[in-house]
Amino acid sequence: MKKEGILLKMLSEIGDEVSYYLSLGPDIIHMNELLGKTIEFEFKGIIHCIRCGRVTKKSFAQGYCYPCFTTAPETSECVLRPELCRAHEGESRDMKWSEDHCLQDHFVYLAITSGLKVGVTRSSQIPTRWIDQGAWKAIRLAKTPNRFLAGEIEVTLKTQMSDKTNWRNMLTNNIDHEADLVKEKNTASGYLPEELALYLSPDDEITEINYPVFQYPEKVKSLSFDKLETIGGKLSGIKGQYLIFSDGSVLNIRKHNGYLVKLETPID
Repeated sequence: MKKEGILLKMLSEIGDEVSYYLSLGPDIIHMNELLGKTIEFEFKGIIHCIRCGRVTKKSFAQGYCYPCFTTAPETSECVLRPELCRAHEGESRDMKWSEDHCLQDHFVYLAITSGLKVGVTRSSQIPTRWIDQGAWKAIRLAKTPNRFLAGEIEVTLKTQMSDKTNWRNMLTNNIDHEADLVKEKNTASGYLPEELALYLSPDDEITEINYPVFQYPEKVKSLSFDKLETIGGKLSGIKGQYLIFSDGSVLNIRKHNGYLVKLETPID
């Protein structure tokens, strides 16, 4: 099988284990079916902006040309730092976009990716956001009517816990299996001032996510099309947005949004 197209982050569906789908041109490839097989990606030397489609020599913010990076609402500061969102005050690069993405219900959550972390996501992105981060377990902490308030809660909690994922530990499955998310939620709730505690969620359901991984590597080495023309090997697992190969090398699909590639599988 040979397929060619522009890389975009894998779509996912939660079930007994996560199902992953890669879109290449007109084709949708069920990546789980390639586990245990040898595959190869060939970078064709062309990068497209995933917003405007123009060819760019360098990708910014996982898929954008520089003009879009500086003007598109998808690359606004509040995407990475929700507390900087000003859509609730009528300020935005694109208010229509903000109405759909910022002025919607958001959840502040706790997750186990490598260790305990706090994060923010739009309600419609649960559990996709957790899957993209490679979370093992997650729980809703607070529900807010906009992105800004969720960011305020996250900023408060970041003084007590991390908002980052150690991607190497996540990919080697070196994670905190002893963490009690309900207990951590109760502890985190106590850090919030009264005006933010109003948004605490009573939902203590814990979502557990199982990934299609045959065997976790002891060490990982990240590969990039910025340095290599071809990347591949025997596919031994998929977690987050990473393909894990049997030799411990990994490919972050989302990092290469917009890269034109040819996928060949299986390789004899």
